[in-house]
Amino acid sequence: MEEAEVPLEHLHEQVHHSAEESGEKWISWVALSTAILAVLAAIAGLLSGKHANEAMMSQIEASDQWNYYQAKSIKASVLDAKMALATAANESDRAKAERYEKEQEQVKSAAEGKEVEAKSNFHQHEVFARGVTMFQIAIAIAAISALTKKRRLRLVSLLLGVGGCVFLGPGFGH
Repeated sequence: MEEAEVPLEHLHEQVHHSAEESGEKWISWVALSTAILAVLAAIAGLLSGKHANEAMMSQIEASDQWNYYQAKSIKASVLDAKMALATAANESDRAKAERYEKEQEQVKSAAEGKEVEAKSNFHQHEVFARGVTMFQIAIAIAAISALTKKRRLRLVSLLLGVGGCVFLGPGFGH
């Protein structure tokens, strides 16, 4: 059985042979930097997706908390109406009203916390998505640099790669 040919294998061999014959070792450096940029783009893409998922889960949890808060509010309102209609509110109803009020505050606090968490994760997603875009542009320019043998484009590519890292900042790797 014949071995399947890797589509880019021929191109890779041709570029490598061309670089060796012409004495232009910089093409190998372009290939290496492009590979590094591709790895960084992949990592940033994974982190971006992770933060998008975390943000969606936090939004769902916040929504659940707000629904629970509304249910508690309805329960408290019914109890308030019952106490208002009664000639004298009993101690049990007052204790329930106080308990409902405390529970509502706890649920409200939890919902607000989940919303803050969701916003933070959405922000991190945006940051990583920008980094991915910068890395992808850098990869494309590095490829153009290798194909056109324009060394200045390699520098542009590397600067865009550094720009991608700047977008990610201290959040890279979290």
